[in-house]
Amino acid sequence: MNIERLFDSSGAQLILSVAVVAIAVTLGLYVIGRVRKSSREGPPTASDLLTNFRDLHSQGELSDEEFRTIKSMLAERMQHELTENNRKG
Repeated sequence: MNIERLFDSSGAQLILSVAVVAIAVTLGLYVIGRVRKSSREGPPTASDLLTNFRDLHSQGELSDEEFRTIKSMLAERMQHELTENNRKG
């Protein structure tokens, strides 16, 4: 039996259609889940960003000068976040 004749049958077309719809629904649910998760988490904290940049620096993706610049830029934000956290609780 050749492949063209297989897809000519209505049963095979139905199965293929159901598979395509199932894949589309799964992908949609995955994307919605990711969007919801990111909206609940909010923006990353300065500490999280510094950790990520420290990893990039240790992997050689950032030079020493770039890392120092980023670290100094995040220092003020970290101080602000600490002050805000102390006020809240």
